[in-house]
Amino acid sequence: MASRCVTLGIDLGTTSVKAALLEAAPGHPSGFVVLASCARAAQAEAESEVAGPQGREQDVNRIIQALNECLTALPQQQLQKVRAIGVSGQMHGIVFWKTGQGCDWTEGEAAPVFKPRAVSHLVTWQDARCSSEFLASLPRPASHLSVATGFGCATIFWLLKNSPDFLKSYDAAGTIQDYVVAMLCGLPRPLMSDQNAASWGYFNTQCQSWNLEILKVSGFPIHLLPGIAEPGSVAGRTCHSWFEISKGTRVGVAMGDLQASVYSCMGQRTDAVLNISTSVQLAASMPSGFQPAQTPDPAAPVAYFPYFDRTYLGVAASLNGGNVLATFVHMLVQWMADLGLAVEESTVYSRMIQAAAQQRDTCLTITPTVLGERHLPDQLASVTRISSSDLSLGHVTRALCRGIVQNLHSMLPVQQLKEWGVERVMGSGSALSRNEVLRQEVQRAFPLPVSFGQDVDAAVGAALVMLQRSFHQKDS
Repeated sequence: MASRCVTLGIDLGTTSVKAALLEAAPGHPSGFVVLASCARAAQAEAESEVAGPQGREQDVNRIIQALNECLTALPQQQLQKVRAIGVSGQMHGIVFWKTGQGCDWTEGEAAPVFKPRAVSHLVTWQDARCSSEFLASLPRPASHLSVATGFGCATIFWLLKNSPDFLKSYDAAGTIQDYVVAMLCGLPRPLMSDQNAASWGYFNTQCQSWNLEILKVSGFPIHLLPGIAEPGSVAGRTCHSWFEISKGTRVGVAMGDLQASVYSCMGQRTDAVLNISTSVQLAASMPSGFQPAQTPDPAAPVAYFPYFDRTYLGVAASLNGGNVLATFVHMLVQWMADLGLAVEESTVYSRMIQAAAQQRDTCLTITPTVLGERHLPDQLASVTRISSSDLSLGHVTRALCRGIVQNLHSMLPVQQLKEWGVERVMGSGSALSRNEVLRQEVQRAFPLPVSFGQDVDAAVGAALVMLQRSFHQKDS
């Protein structure tokens, strides 16, 4: 019966791991209901031994521990009904492992789980080890997408040059979500969707293949590149029972968190989806038949990412979102500590939003790009039009929130959205849901109908893809 069809969605994000259980509900407006969901902070940041302070790495053990905690928290009797698993996660990043030794399954505890074994740290999308000079020295990709620091293939090139012995320890690689799918299914070689492959660089979306010839000439270890499969198609079946989920349950080829998030809430093709969490994404579905220009333009602020069924999303992806607000809060807390005063970050956050909500306007201008942007990697943040009357916490926080939204608008203006046929903006993400000032600034910058609180959720999207797609497919 369709109503008993339950799918599990997992999202392995930058700061948290989420899991959601969906059930088909033919009478419901969306066609599904969320039975249960859970999120756990990953707290996985780790020092980089080879890249130093420029490195941004995460401990895979901690990520899997957070995943296990999520599954433990879900209703176990509902997990018994799961017939398919969808997995999404942070794009661009790379983790290495040894084939056949990537994890150990432990059956002896309360529930069967896997624990990482011969696995490297995850080098995340926030990694900054590849300088502009280093990226300029790399071969030009045969792809419509350029390569930036934090992209899997750029990281491999950097390791090849700076730490070649590191690469000799491993014979498989993927995004963190590809790793989880490979471990669940016991895949001898990881499978990767075009969504995640495009996020690594050196992948041609039109012919659905890696730039093997270009990479070979540069001595790139092409044996580390995963096989390619359709996102959400069946990668394999669980090779062990996992918690209460039966052995032999279908597992989908992993998706990008951006695509899964958009899938969870783009009700109409005329919707644009705005997500402000750690970083910011504004995505709209491109008209059918659209093909991006085949030469990468590193200076272009909008990128075109593979979606589903060989269509594309036009995406402005800013590196500066909730992380900028977090940096500002951290700075204030540090200043207070330097002054001998202790204050909680959560208190600072709520007080500054309160202050900015009362300060409806400001002449202070903040360009918030403390992390640069992929199309402007060397840009820094700046504060201009400073007057003595605009120095209150309310003024500065209002200007900072406005700057985050204006920075995004400069990348993908509302006029461009209208030309693509966008009629409504669906707003989501943790930073947006917690911050009324950001919501006000979105409505100010994007004078279209804006719907907030969509709870765009990549875990729900991953489960939904499997609910709507996997039961019509044969295994890969």
